[in-house]
Amino acid sequence: MDRIAILKLNGFLLVTIQVEMHDQLVLRLQDDLTQMLERTRASGVLIDISGLDIVDSFIGRSLAQIAAIARVMNAATVLVGMKPAVAITMVELGMSLAGVRTAVNVDKGMVLLHEAAGLEAR
Repeated sequence: MDRIAILKLNGFLLVTIQVEMHDQLVLRLQDDLTQMLERTRASGVLIDISGLDIVDSFIGRSLAQIAAIARVMNAATVLVGMKPAVAITMVELGMSLAGVRTAVNVDKGMVLLHEAAGLEAR
């Protein structure tokens, strides 16, 4: 079964989604990320969705749920790489990503995670 890699870097977890997501893959990512948060005690999660051309309502809700789980586990979530068409679709569908900060790219997202963790950005 497909899996999305979750990397640990300097106290943060990095998730780069480079394939189109289907429901089972989203659920597996949610489970895997929750387990990694428990194991690593990471203070932040950066999710790069630059590889996604489409975000449907299920994927949007799942991203919001991942952020909520991370928040409960004391980790901030930053979503990066959102394409304009994806942003427009999410707004049109009435999706909100409560508790999720966004940034244009990974570098800016890492700055936000450092700020959320009370660390100086490198």
